[in-house]
Amino acid sequence: MKHTRPAALPPGAGQTAAAADPGTATRTFAATRRRRRLAAAITLVIALGLLAGLATGSAGFSPRALWADLQGVDAGLLLGQIRAPRTLGAALVGALLGLAGAVAQGLFRNPLADPYLLGSSAGAGLGAVLVLATAAVGGDRIGLTGMAWIERFGIVGAAFIGAVVGVALTLMLARGAVQTLRLLLAGVVVGVVLGAVSDLITVAVPDALSGKQAFMLGSTSFLGWPALALMAAGLLPLAWGARRLARALDALTLGEDSASSLGLDLGRVRLMLVLVLSLCTALAVSQAGLVAFVGLVAPHLVRRHAPGPHAWLLLASAGMGAALLLVADVLARALVAPEELPVGVVTAVLGGVYLFWLLRQRTSL
Repeated sequence: MKHTRPAALPPGAGQTAAAADPGTATRTFAATRRRRRLAAAITLVIALGLLAGLATGSAGFSPRALWADLQGVDAGLLLGQIRAPRTLGAALVGALLGLAGAVAQGLFRNPLADPYLLGSSAGAGLGAVLVLATAAVGGDRIGLTGMAWIERFGIVGAAFIGAVVGVALTLMLARGAVQTLRLLLAGVVVGVVLGAVSDLITVAVPDALSGKQAFMLGSTSFLGWPALALMAAGLLPLAWGARRLARALDALTLGEDSASSLGLDLGRVRLMLVLVLSLCTALAVSQAGLVAFVGLVAPHLVRRHAPGPHAWLLLASAGMGAALLLVADVLARALVAPEELPVGVVTAVLGGVYLFWLLRQRTSL
């Protein structure tokens, strides 16, 4: 594939243009300052969220209890094996969903797009239900060791494979990624069909229903160090790949004709974007279930407070997603302690309230 690149500017051309148009220089400086402030705010919220996650346990959010736990003999087990991986895992899941949401909204040129549009959520749910139903039906033959293996690895692997298969079916039905409208409609159809199959399985095997419900509501309770290593190993190359496609996303915002005139192979670019989107979503969903609204709201918040090109938007959305899920995870553990709320319910409430407020604000203008 051969891309056409704009001619390089001569040295000092940027400074000359800025000097010729002081208004442009002022707007550029203000935009850069907003982005720096937002980046600092996201970093601060993530740091405070990590500390709050360590300080939140069966007694709710309590720094005093954290200090007492640090003095206890089980500090290594409680903090090192339970709270720390769960808190860091929530940040990584949020980062994956935030990045996927920014890619989805850029790909479809629609601020309402989210990471689950292409059938990944329905595919992941079906994969999890198949494993749960198999375990319920063949529990006596599988044995305790097999059941433990299924609970630890089977659901995660099946959810990941199911999410990827869901996106693959969407691409097959849409005949590739050439037309975004066809891709979107195919994702809706695949999601409905796979969701219906999942419901039929739970009707036939009611014992799988409770597990499916827990998966669909999302949870960070079972995140451990192996899950963190897997998500971190996936997030780094996926963020790098998304960053490499940032200029293509910028071109797509100008329209398909303009993007084609710049030398972009739209089918290939969209396919690569779908690949990044699907892997980010599959990795997050397989580890934490269906966490709602993070992938939708995180890019919204970045664009609202510090808009910019996709090179900035993608990474900032990942950071915003990490911050949002950290806050939601702390609330999920602290609001009804010693019980826990599903973190997906908390993110749905927070995201829904934010979008409701945003809609009310815009309709009142």
